Amino acid sequence: MRTNIIRIGNSQGIRIPKIIIEQSHLGNEVDLEVEDEKIIIRSASHPRENWENKFKLMAESFDDKMLASDLTGHSNWDKDEWEW
Repeated sequence: MRTNIIRIGNSQGIRIPKIIIEQSHLGNEVDLEVEDEKIIIRSASHPRENWENKFKLMAESFDDKMLASDLTGHSNWDKDEWEW
């Protein structure tokens, strides 16, 4: 499908026909990026989406152990270099 670029205030844009929006399952919010001189439009991702399920899977596979045993927040740099 060919369309025209139109002026929208100080910006420019295109009108996307309703059928294309429906076929691509786009919501009200999208992510835009440029890749190889192409504009990619995809449904907006939400950074914490499905975290609950991911944490559950981590616990089931015993992959939820603490990486650091010292949780005081102090490192050797804090002890040696920092002046309190």
